[in-house]
Amino acid sequence: MALPQYFLQELKYKNDMSEVASSYVNLKRRGKNMIGLCPFHNEKTPSFNIYPENGSFYCFGCNTGGDVITFIMRIENLDYIEAVRFLAQRSGLHLPEEGIDNSMSRLRTRILEVNRETARFYHSMLLSDEGQIGLNYLRCRKLDMHIIKRFGLGYSPSGGFRLVNHLKERGYTPNEMIQANVAGLSRNKNLYDRFKSRVMFPIIDLRGNVVAFGGRILTDEKPKYINTSDTPVYHKSSGLFAMNIAKNNTDRQLILAEGYMDVIALHRAGFTGAVASLGTALTAEQSRVLARYADEVVICYDADEAGQRATARAIPILKSAGLFVKVLTLPGNKDPDEFMDRHGENGPVRFKALLEECGNDIEYKLHRLRGQHNLETADGRHRYLLAAAEVLACVEDILARDIYAGGLSQETDVNKASIMDMADKIAQVQKKKKRQQQVKAQNEIPMAKSVINKEKKENTRIANAEEGIITYLFQNQDQIPYIREKLPEEKMVTAFNRRVYSLLLGKTIHDGPQAELFLTDFSAELTTDEMSELARILARGSTVSVRKVDAEEFIRVIMGGAGFSSPTEIKSASDEDLENYWKVLKKQKTGGNE
Repeated sequence: MALPQYFLQELKYKNDMSEVASSYVNLKRRGKNMIGLCPFHNEKTPSFNIYPENGSFYCFGCNTGGDVITFIMRIENLDYIEAVRFLAQRSGLHLPEEGIDNSMSRLRTRILEVNRETARFYHSMLLSDEGQIGLNYLRCRKLDMHIIKRFGLGYSPSGGFRLVNHLKERGYTPNEMIQANVAGLSRNKNLYDRFKSRVMFPIIDLRGNVVAFGGRILTDEKPKYINTSDTPVYHKSSGLFAMNIAKNNTDRQLILAEGYMDVIALHRAGFTGAVASLGTALTAEQSRVLARYADEVVICYDADEAGQRATARAIPILKSAGLFVKVLTLPGNKDPDEFMDRHGENGPVRFKALLEECGNDIEYKLHRLRGQHNLETADGRHRYLLAAAEVLACVEDILARDIYAGGLSQETDVNKASIMDMADKIAQVQKKKKRQQQVKAQNEIPMAKSVINKEKKENTRIANAEEGIITYLFQNQDQIPYIREKLPEEKMVTAFNRRVYSLLLGKTIHDGPQAELFLTDFSAELTTDEMSELARILARGSTVSVRKVDAEEFIRVIMGGAGFSSPTEIKSASDEDLENYWKVLKKQKTGGNE
């Protein structure tokens, strides 16, 4: 049973799409809309659009869209009811529970219970005689019981069935264990422990739930680490180890390390803002989480070549999230765990000094370039300055660019004005290229492709006309009774558009013609991918105003192809043809004056 209309309207009014999204995305106004870098995929040119007029969002880079509920479902990895509850709590609303289908919420709750019980089991095993090998390993890594308990560390016993038998005794089903990814099924359909003979690191989310695990083998067996795969309660692309502790850091600075032990070593030394990505390169989603709790991130990856490549990849991702980035490279090619171990009691003081002295991302890039060129030769200095000018060109602050150019001048004995001129010219080229990319992205908005309506390819012009009708009705809801009379829902050719049209008409009949409809009213009946498709239709329509004369022409197209030369042309026409046709219709109505 769907949530009451009055509640959804209240939820929508109290959770403005732009305000909610701005907690995760840096938005800039562009005309009446908002735009920013998409939180659902990595991009350099903003293609994530918010349309305050109808409370929707759409990304033309990854075809993701929907309403405020869909946004929270995707970015917080929640199901529909959990997302509604999240927004209700955010705005102080009471969620009407009667008649709600909580099946997915119940499964997620059970998975979280499985994970919590699993974490307790692993921790008890670590403190048992059987887990002595794991406890000895942790003690050799200088971890005391306070730290072990704080991070809930554990040990998964050998044998392969101890955990599943324990969970069965606690009343959990095989499906719940498999869904939690703590167990698997053999070819003979026997349930077995996924983690065996490993030191276990529980992954805890921002709400304090155990959502996943990482396990380290204590032998030379490969792989050294295995991690929980994506589950209904966990997406590794957005998870961060120790973020549940680091979020309480009051100085708005976080330290990004590579591994579990590096993070734990830093926390043990008093640096409780340390976190790590989970077995993957840093993602845009993780950077958005970091930006909610910090203004500055210090990258402290391993000093080896792989670590430095990871640093270079992470810098633009973090900056895209609006974070100030610094880079700390530990001397002697050490990682934080090795550094603390090497310096013993003096480790925290030495690390703090390095932390305070480390440079920002620009200084780091220039330092890296300096090590790659021989400044004793004219050719080496020339190549170094060309590469350095590329770095300076990305510095938007002119004063900062001037300061860096001054340092390069002293370093290479080349006139500062020449360096500034070179950087300025590169910056102009980059700026022009960026403008071209933005224009291209905006020009591609009307041509965004359907990913749900599979029938559109064979019925392109008719499907576009159907989308035109849907857009018109969202923009002119008082015309729904008129369009209903003109266009029976069974006349809609493509199944997806027919379904949306039917839902739209049905909601008007049920709630009355005076009830204003929003995209939010459809999020219970449509999947997140279907909501993306509806958001695409509305985003496409936002570039061209659909008028009554247009709607009547669309109806003629749907009913029989009138206004075009033949049914064959209707099926084979492209999106661009229809966009041009819309413009012709507008000119006809306005006498050529727009």
